[in-house]
Amino acid sequence: LGWDPLRERALQWPPERAAEVCGIPVEQIRQLAKDYGTTKPAAIRLNYGMQRVRGGGNAVRAVACLPALTGAWRHRAGGMLLSSSGQFPAQRAVLQRPDLMPAGKTPRTINMSTIGDDLLREASPAFGPKVEAIVVYNSNPVAVAPDSGKVVQGFAREDLFTVVLEHFRTDTADYADYILPATTQLEHWDVHLSYGHTDVLLNRPAIAPQGQARSNAQIFRDLAVRMGFTDPCFADSDEVLCRQAFGDAVDYALLETQGFVTLALPDAPFAEGNFPSPSGKCEFYSARLAAQGLDGLPDHLPNYELAGTDSRYPLAMISPPARNFLNSTFVNVQSLRNIEGRPVLEIHPDDAEARGIANDAVVRVFNDRGSYLCHATVSRRARPGVVNGLGIWWRKLGLNGTNVNEVTSQALTDLGRAPTFYDCLVEVAADSTPGNGVAAEARADTPV
Repeated sequence: LGWDPLRERALQWPPERAAEVCGIPVEQIRQLAKDYGTTKPAAIRLNYGMQRVRGGGNAVRAVACLPALTGAWRHRAGGMLLSSSGQFPAQRAVLQRPDLMPAGKTPRTINMSTIGDDLLREASPAFGPKVEAIVVYNSNPVAVAPDSGKVVQGFAREDLFTVVLEHFRTDTADYADYILPATTQLEHWDVHLSYGHTDVLLNRPAIAPQGQARSNAQIFRDLAVRMGFTDPCFADSDEVLCRQAFGDAVDYALLETQGFVTLALPDAPFAEGNFPSPSGKCEFYSARLAAQGLDGLPDHLPNYELAGTDSRYPLAMISPPARNFLNSTFVNVQSLRNIEGRPVLEIHPDDAEARGIANDAVVRVFNDRGSYLCHATVSRRARPGVVNGLGIWWRKLGLNGTNVNEVTSQALTDLGRAPTFYDCLVEVAADSTPGNGVAAEARADTPV
């Protein structure tokens, strides 16, 4: 639906205009269009990163139009994939039990991308009650959430009661009133879906929980008992929850036998339409978005912090993960830190020369939100005008107790209210502070 208005908008973007906005040679755009339009089957593998700017939602929408334009959805192995996780028939209502909420009540949801501001808010009609207690599990927000200077201020509040379920003394655990030892994947039952394939996986415990460790679900079951909740679901063990997760959509006996079950999905699920939209068609124009006052067509939205708009911070920064870390996971592993060496910022030779920055020098990366120290790697892997702040080191292991998220923003994307980590202007300067040449070596690998 909506081909005519989409075509009209696309004609406003000849390759020359797109090349100027994207900062790439126009011939690359023409060649990509030719290759994509003439290759069958053709698949687009979107990845996490392109949506982490103000217009990220619209960017993904625009790319998602392409398989319908070329007919790629008709072909086995053609089309587009960001994540396969939405294909898994998880029975979330069975696990989350919204029916147990009092009539007319819904739980408040706070966006973790804005947790820095939200932990510092007072009670108000718009926000609701002040956050007075927080339980953190499966995350390390002090290290991974944007604008981390504010995140630290929030967690440091004397009147905030903080409980962290963890294996290690993460940055967030350092701010806990209580740290409860959690089981690792080796010690508990679970079922897993995937980003990239369509097998349901069974996670059997290989060993009994060590020491006083309990699974997250067991901790919440124990809390339910102490708080007087008597609903039968609070007696369901982790293994029972695994059986409930997919219901009859997955053969649990087969899952137990072989450890995985492949979802029964068609090879080309959208070959005849059947898109998950109100019309069942691929909607180039979305009446739902238009009804919300948004643009019904995909559009280009410039960044919040557009390169060249602030002379104080002339460099755009992206913050992809360091090769041996997974977000902030594994940063506590000494052998992997040895491979990574130290927190690094990749900077193009031209930008480094203009600032008197030598390879491996300690530099200060800063903007109005804060600053952090790292070592410069002068490399043509970075484009001119763009620096790559590799993350996500734990703050306590940074050169000055901070990390790359000291300078990232809490601004949200155009659609989906997602984070804009790659929409960030900074300046970089050589640092002359004595003693900043060696990263801290905190005992982050010590189990709780």
